[in-house]
Amino acid sequence: MNIKTVGIDLAKNVFQVCVWLEDGTVNSNRKIKRNMLLHVIRQFPEDTLIAMEACASSHHWARTFEGMGYRVALIPAQAVKPFARKQKNDANDALAICEAAHRPGIHLVDVKTTEQQDIKALRCVRRRMVEQRTATSNQIRALAGEYGVVFPQGIRQLQRSLPDALGDAENGLSTVIRVLLSELLESLHSLNGDIDALTEQIVQLCKQQPRYKALLSIPGFGPIIAAALLSEVGSGSQFSNGRQMSAWCGLVPSQYSSGGKFTLGSITKHGNKELRVLLIHGARAVIRFAEKRQDSMGLWLRRLIARRGKNKATVALANKLTRIAWSILNRQEQFDC
Repeated sequence: MNIKTVGIDLAKNVFQVCVWLEDGTVNSNRKIKRNMLLHVIRQFPEDTLIAMEACASSHHWARTFEGMGYRVALIPAQAVKPFARKQKNDANDALAICEAAHRPGIHLVDVKTTEQQDIKALRCVRRRMVEQRTATSNQIRALAGEYGVVFPQGIRQLQRSLPDALGDAENGLSTVIRVLLSELLESLHSLNGDIDALTEQIVQLCKQQPRYKALLSIPGFGPIIAAALLSEVGSGSQFSNGRQMSAWCGLVPSQYSSGGKFTLGSITKHGNKELRVLLIHGARAVIRFAEKRQDSMGLWLRRLIARRGKNKATVALANKLTRIAWSILNRQEQFDC
């Protein structure tokens, strides 16, 4: 029995395991309980290719199988869906994973190390807290606005102005709303402390990564953007060049071509949304000081802004910075403007 691929449709307690042979036939496609999965996998020869959809717990199982001597392919979910024929069920999904594993041109997901997952876990919790802080500040503004009290833009301005508003006895705020706003202000302060603590943990973890300092040398890159790249991309070895990585981030133009006619549109917005947003924010920070840069990047930016405008120049710069980041991660290079 020559096994070509073992496809696993991951779940919480019951897994679907499909064994696909070299001749294109399915040897078996059955459900396996969680406590029996490793026992079943051990029956396959070493170096067998095990394919899984990149989803929750996939990196854990990938590290486990690699440690047992098997090859692992983590496939993006959007690359598996076209092969899911007929009805939606676990057996069809497991077979689709087997077929997608051999589809040319698919960028497999790199198996994350525990250090990468630690960084990503901290980032996820930090992002949720930042969203909570934004929601709390918006609620404070809305509640105070109902009583005719308006605060300046920005969370810092809000936190500076709110104590003065609470201490002003003639601004129309009732006793109940003063107590409520005071409690919300305490929540803001608490969230600030938690966010700062998580940011410090992220920085300390990233400092243990060999290319972290090199990433910080890229214009517009701070600790959060560098941490996002390290946790999402790793070494960038899954990409052949920087353009593939920028395309994976959704920072290249969409294309519609037919009959020898090529039409380029807006960016594709494929891939990791959070990483793309962070890269564009970093580029926007560089654009703000483009007039003061006297290096080659500053000259290129000024010409591009004059020709295409600031918004398109910002996305083009994000694309460029992503390619630079790939070179630093994959080729062990240093940034040189």
